Amino acid sequence: MTREQQLAWAAWVTICLVWGTTYLAIRVALETVPVFLLAGLRWLAAGAVLACIAAATGRRLPGPRMWGSLALLGFLMNVVGNGFVVWAEQYVASGLTAVVVASVPFWSVGVEAWLSDGERIRPAALAGLLLGFLGIVVLVWPEVSVGGREGRVVFFGVAGLQVACLGWAIGTSYAKRHPVSADALSASTIQMLFSGIMLLGLATAAGEWPHLHVTPRTLAAITYLVLAGSALAYTAYLYALAHLPVSTVSLYAYVNPLIAVALGALLLGEPLSTRIVLASALVLVGIAVVRGVQSPRVPPAPTRLARP
Repeated sequence: MTREQQLAWAAWVTICLVWGTTYLAIRVALETVPVFLLAGLRWLAAGAVLACIAAATGRRLPGPRMWGSLALLGFLMNVVGNGFVVWAEQYVASGLTAVVVASVPFWSVGVEAWLSDGERIRPAALAGLLLGFLGIVVLVWPEVSVGGREGRVVFFGVAGLQVACLGWAIGTSYAKRHPVSADALSASTIQMLFSGIMLLGLATAAGEWPHLHVTPRTLAAITYLVLAGSALAYTAYLYALAHLPVSTVSLYAYVNPLIAVALGALLLGEPLSTRIVLASALVLVGIAVVRGVQSPRVPPAPTRLARP
């Protein structure tokens, strides 16, 4: 194994570990930081960090002609995709959030089937969709079925996660069909900066600034999201993609929910039962089936972000 391959595997392990922990960090940061402020500060700061990396490595940032597409991607993938994940984590346990978010491929298949040049849903993929959907129902039904305010809160939280998945899936399909002729890291820098500005605009409109209160605990969580969850892990993702097969790198999606569920149970006291384990397994098996039989006709664009 060459040194580059060794570093690529180290980068892949970094992706698995770091992105698996971001759900916990979001949950902790929400203790004192409002939703849109948390998401906005994270992406704006992460974009600033990547801008510094781009400048240090001699990369040129995309010009104004590309800003429209990058702003749209930022809206779909970070404002809608990540924003609704942060919002939903007010009501849904961090581990369960990670499992539900892992179902993005289900929405991607649906979006592709709806588009005129997309791939039709194959019977085997439909079976995977049904299996994954069954897993999600088993995962959240006990919480939703209790009724009353608690049940409604969980229901709306799960519904918010589906909106997040849909936004991410639409953004991915758009990125496949409208590749930006720019370095991936530089393009993502602009994408993150636009995302942060839009989210902070929403925070201002929602009157969140007076409610901002940062403690050492929440500051540590935000710093972790910016430096590790965004800048470090995304750079590692790009490196892994450059030196490992895409199919290998994408396996992180199966590891992240396992780490998130375990950390939520160990550090936040979130529920971990046989039902949750089995339901999570159903979701992940469904994802594996869908990914195995649906192969996109259009190659992925290099400007996609990898994780909310």
